[in-house]
Amino acid sequence: MTTASDYVESLLASYPDFPQPGILFRDLNPVFADAAAFRSIVDEIIDHYRGQFDAVAGIEARGFLLAAALGYAADVPVLAVRKGGKLPGTVLTEEYDLEYGSARLELEVGQLPAGSRVLVLDDVLATGGTVAATNRLVERAGYRLAGVAVVVELSDLQGREHIGDAPIHAILSL
Repeated sequence: MTTASDYVESLLASYPDFPQPGILFRDLNPVFADAAAFRSIVDEIIDHYRGQFDAVAGIEARGFLLAAALGYAADVPVLAVRKGGKLPGTVLTEEYDLEYGSARLELEVGQLPAGSRVLVLDDVLATGGTVAATNRLVERAGYRLAGVAVVVELSDLQGREHIGDAPIHAILSL
């Protein structure tokens, strides 16, 4: 039987010097384009966190794909954590550093009941800045952080060290 990790390892594409020199970009689009691989990822994350979350939050942009699929499969609400300036209404904002710059994320307030357990989803955990900013947004919105799930963790970049005590599940660690 092929595991989610097997699928990711065999389908993951790598692009050196993208988006700038010195960065090795890990592209999960070929993984997401394979229905069996994508299904196995969604199933593994749901199985790992079964009964521990009330909603999922996907980080722009590939985290949206994961959140939509998990939200549907688990029958829970989906929150969109967007890049700055993309959301209407009242939003919370968090600034963070990337491995190749800085940015900001936003989350609309009041989408879930206070205390809802939110599972944060993203494609890659690199330096941890994006996930850490999202975790802060979730907590500032009055929700409880249920955990973090990523498809690939780039362990040499030590992103876990910036996440705090949040439980993290990675399909594949490189």
